[in-house]
Amino acid sequence: MSVWAQVFGNPELYASTLALATPLALPALGGTFSERTGVVNIAMEGNMLVGAFFSVLVAASTHSPWLGLLVGMLAAGILSMGLAFTAIRLQSDQVVVGMALNLFASGITAFLYNTIYGASGTPPTTPYLPTVTIPGIAQIPFVGQVIGQQNVLVYLMIVLVIVSHYVLFHTTLGLRMRAVGEHPEAADTVGISVASIRYLGVFIGGLLSGLGGVFLSLGLLNSFDIGMTNGRGYIALAAMIFGKWTPFGSLGAALLFGFATALSFALQGVGISSNLVAMLPYALTIVALAGLIGRSRPPAADGIPYAPSK
Repeated sequence: MSVWAQVFGNPELYASTLALATPLALPALGGTFSERTGVVNIAMEGNMLVGAFFSVLVAASTHSPWLGLLVGMLAAGILSMGLAFTAIRLQSDQVVVGMALNLFASGITAFLYNTIYGASGTPPTTPYLPTVTIPGIAQIPFVGQVIGQQNVLVYLMIVLVIVSHYVLFHTTLGLRMRAVGEHPEAADTVGISVASIRYLGVFIGGLLSGLGGVFLSLGLLNSFDIGMTNGRGYIALAAMIFGKWTPFGSLGAALLFGFATALSFALQGVGISSNLVAMLPYALTIVALAGLIGRSRPPAADGIPYAPSK
């Protein structure tokens, strides 16, 4: 069997793709809610970092990964309210605020990590979120190795994508969110509170981005490290844009980026420069953001502050 057949015929490549897509799909999904309501959200990187740190902090202290998950999501949701308040109430530049929150999250998590854990790092006894084996599917050759045994958050991510699609495109709340993101003046005239809907969209975005960070720290690992998101929040932003601000599109883009990352790991052992293959996911991100793969049109009022007429 050729080297390439060994690489592409290995089910571990596709299992890794699904796992590596999860911390991209979750914040991309959150960003979709935020931007569908008209608030540009590039603070996903910071939300992921905060979610990752506080989930480990609580899980290590209580020995409960589930409590860590809840606190991590809530911490990221609270941070996202900083973006919501400045963007909606103060009508600040949303991109600048988002970058400021990313820098703040990077600094505060590094400070707390060094203060609390120091050189010893997070406790090795920090619990993981469980891996789930699906009876029947796990025994199917190849398929079972890909989807039959994954971390619980991988399956939760798939469920959340389906639920988010339904909420956004088949419920009254979703219609209101999309209306506020496309034409807030029209939404306001029919009695929809633009500010409330935007706060909700940003908060959901923070929760889901935090969940992506929790997956890194308690799903893939059982520890936190400074800057462990490693730019995944920005790749998630590209996945959201590449996916045309839709849940299923964001998932598809996240799978593509996850595959590029998994492939870069697999190719490191076949004689190709590790530096070259490590560029794959980031090169793909640049291609997506440059608009070279189709044209993506954001919601018409995305990033535009709205001040209701008196």
